[in-house]
Amino acid sequence: MPASDPSKTGQRLNSWKEIAAFFSRDERTVNRWEKTLGLPVHRLPGAKGRVYAYTDELSQWRKIPRPAELLVMERPSPPETPEQPVPGPDVPPLAEFPSPSGGRKPRFWIVLASLGLLVVLVGIVFQLEFHRHSPPLRTQASTSLGASAVPSTAANPEAEQLYLTGRYYWNKRTRQDLEKAVGYFTQASLKDPSYAKPYVGLADCYNLLREYSAMPESEAFPKALAAARKAVELDDTSAEAHTSLAFPTFYWNRDPVTAEREFKRALALDPNYAVAHQWYATFLLTLSRPAEALREIDQAQKLDPASRSVLADRGLILFNSGQPAAAISLLQQLESAEPAFISPHRYLEGMYMLQKDYRNFLSEWKIVAQLVPDAAEQVVQRAAERGFATGGTPGMLQGMLQARKQLYEQTQENAYYVAQAYALVGNRVEAMRYLQIAHDRHEPALINFRVDRSLQILHDMPEFRAMVAESASAPTG
Repeated sequence: MPASDPSKTGQRLNSWKEIAAFFSRDERTVNRWEKTLGLPVHRLPGAKGRVYAYTDELSQWRKIPRPAELLVMERPSPPETPEQPVPGPDVPPLAEFPSPSGGRKPRFWIVLASLGLLVVLVGIVFQLEFHRHSPPLRTQASTSLGASAVPSTAANPEAEQLYLTGRYYWNKRTRQDLEKAVGYFTQASLKDPSYAKPYVGLADCYNLLREYSAMPESEAFPKALAAARKAVELDDTSAEAHTSLAFPTFYWNRDPVTAEREFKRALALDPNYAVAHQWYATFLLTLSRPAEALREIDQAQKLDPASRSVLADRGLILFNSGQPAAAISLLQQLESAEPAFISPHRYLEGMYMLQKDYRNFLSEWKIVAQLVPDAAEQVVQRAAERGFATGGTPGMLQGMLQARKQLYEQTQENAYYVAQAYALVGNRVEAMRYLQIAHDRHEPALINFRVDRSLQILHDMPEFRAMVAESASAPTG
């Protein structure tokens, strides 16, 4: 769950010194915990070196299940004296979650990794089963505030703890952390099948995993729909469940009418749910409603000011609301503070392209291709880089086009991206032809075509206008 204002999330600690005092440890130790154990410390863009944390988040972090050898963190630090300073004890890295730096692992990692893999495999089988057996969502129950809902009973405490741990990793928004979150949500749903929130968590993971090439859209979105429907079935009063259902209803089913109804249902149930405002904002932006999108993202930021994903989406919306300088500045600050967070890189990549700042465009694109990672996208990125080095902008655009066409012929590329490449070199006829193929194949990327500025040269074509009219009000998939 996103944090709201400090009065609702506990006391705010405004420095490393205060955070260390909360744990009765030294600053060096809590610094290490942030790096190796994910201590929830926040940094806002533009305040280099300044940190803060909320006491309830820190308390919740302490409750996350860990191997027994990490319980040493609960003991207070030995006192330090000027005559003989005593360093903070070395807390070993969390064994079941290897650090990004790699290195040799202790032998117990093998056992724990095997157990973790088993949990994920069980989760996959379980998800396939509930996807197969879940009943269709009852339209009236999911869209009417007057529906008689039967919320799930009090959650099994162990299931609730597993769910909260999954949320912690989901909020970190990396491919590895999302995959960890899937494991925790799956364990929670197995522990208490009547508990709605783990299904919401699974839906949210699947909604995002496809962005990191961890799962194809054709697999991720149906799983997200199934999990969200199960959550609504268990608790129709859950704003989180309706928000999670709205996302794939729009981006996979391409049904803006039903998706907007679900978003509004969620916000009626809980006007303070920041994720609902955030995802509704990006939905509105995709429908070419930037003024409404900006209002929603501003509300999301008020409710969850420390959320880096909200900040990133705000940058995207600012750019599309005619404030490019403010957008790029915000995203650059966020990128500097969170270099492994993919959204700022991805958004800046597109902005630099539109501004014809091709050196920065290629630089950001390279980072995105490495962070995902996406082998096909890396092929196109390298082709563009080589083309730019030898032939400037025309060479770059031709390199992109040829690479995308070749991948398309090998069934490794969507027609939509070939259409983009043709539009960028000025070939309207071929761009429209591939866009029509993308439409006929119901490619998920097509959802953005109305606001995709790379397709701007197609806007006055009758075929494009007909496609816009068709997509404005009815589902197509």
